[in-house]
Amino acid sequence: MASMSLSFSSSLCSSRFPGEKRRFHHRETSFVRCVLAASGGATKKRLWKEGEFPGITEPVNPRRTPMKNVKKKLDRRSKASGWVNTVTETLSDLIAKKQWMQALEVFEMLREQPFYQPKEGTYMKLIVLLGKSGQPNRAQKVFDEMLEEGLEPTAELYTALLGAYCRSNLIDGAFSVLERMKSLPQCQPDVYTYSTLLKACVDASLFDLVESLYREMDERLITPNTVTQNIVLSGYGRVGRFDQMEKVLSDMLVSTSCKPDVWTMNIILSVFGNMGKIDMMESWYEKFRNFGIEPETRSFNILIGAYGKKRMYDKMSSVMEYMRKLEFPWTTSTYNNIIEAFADVGDAKNMEYTFDQMRSEGMKADTKTFCCLINGYANAGLFHKVISSVQLAAKFEIPENTSFYNAVISACAKADDLIEMERVYMRMKERECVRDSRTFEIMVEAYEKEGMNDKIYYLEQERQKVMDHHAAVTKEEENLPG
Repeated sequence: MASMSLSFSSSLCSSRFPGEKRRFHHRETSFVRCVLAASGGATKKRLWKEGEFPGITEPVNPRRTPMKNVKKKLDRRSKASGWVNTVTETLSDLIAKKQWMQALEVFEMLREQPFYQPKEGTYMKLIVLLGKSGQPNRAQKVFDEMLEEGLEPTAELYTALLGAYCRSNLIDGAFSVLERMKSLPQCQPDVYTYSTLLKACVDASLFDLVESLYREMDERLITPNTVTQNIVLSGYGRVGRFDQMEKVLSDMLVSTSCKPDVWTMNIILSVFGNMGKIDMMESWYEKFRNFGIEPETRSFNILIGAYGKKRMYDKMSSVMEYMRKLEFPWTTSTYNNIIEAFADVGDAKNMEYTFDQMRSEGMKADTKTFCCLINGYANAGLFHKVISSVQLAAKFEIPENTSFYNAVISACAKADDLIEMERVYMRMKERECVRDSRTFEIMVEAYEKEGMNDKIYYLEQERQKVMDHHAAVTKEEENLPG
């Protein structure tokens, strides 16, 4: 592999992207490093003890209360108020950090307090968090507890629950929620509900269901919006159905209610960029510009990622400096794409330099950042740095999702450390993190390499149990009373 030494100097070269071509005679990645371096008080209510009547007591006379009694009351109220703030703030903080297990523990603690009042917003945040964390069954449990506490369900809450099933690819469970919504007059599904379900069907390549949902929306007089069309557009493009993709895009161009927007542009760029069809990506970039659609930071990040995967470091750096020229901020995704480009080829030196630059600019690393670092170190054979990256992720409280565990398991497999691979897998199970097809593929491949057929048999049994469990849970949810 050619050396990709970077010297992040602060010089910026003026170039126009993507029309102007640049010629690089040597050290293409040094230019990437060059670009990187340029770089009134509310009234408080009285807290009543259990069994007391929370009535309002009118003072019999205006006589002044002794100061010591007032001080005791104020101290008690201050402590109670502080406890409320501490618990609720802790819950909000844990939700923001996507730490669902701790969030549920604090929420249970909060529910046991005498001052607790159920709030729709809290349940909404928890259901969304659990959905994003791959915990649809717990999201359903929280939803049921909300109903038991007397809160009325809304279309938004049901849509959040439906989204939790969709994120875990439990399509049957999501359709079960949809049927419940249709049976409740106050919780009728809307365009956002259908868009969420359409995305799940698109991601699962269930295009027959996509057409069925479109017909149902038409019967219920629900008009697809730009978001809806973008979702379907993305699905067709991902599986290479370019004729259908072009038809949807053509309908959007003549529509008055769902015109293409910058998200449409980003989807098309992603489709061709992920397929490595750089010429098509650049052609559509120019077409959208001619339509009057201006790119945003995400648009440039997509271009950077596509060029990085093809090792076109000259074009990658041209986009980076073009962003600086137009005063578009480099984001976590920008850095992730650059780190990923170096990680794919095992260029640990430039990967680390980019990560250090990212931290020096105060940019917050996320789960993908550490997945790229772990993959990069594994590709470079620096397995001791895989361990330090996992430890650093824990220090930064990075959410450990399926992708994170898969990256660590893959690194262990590349190091032929099957014992550690199994330990990581057991931790994944203990943390109740969703194991997907990629998890099992990595481990089966590692066992096949060593001829460990007994381990492969056990793993296949484990995979079947996971699938059966998901099917059983879905069936149970379908049998729940509306």
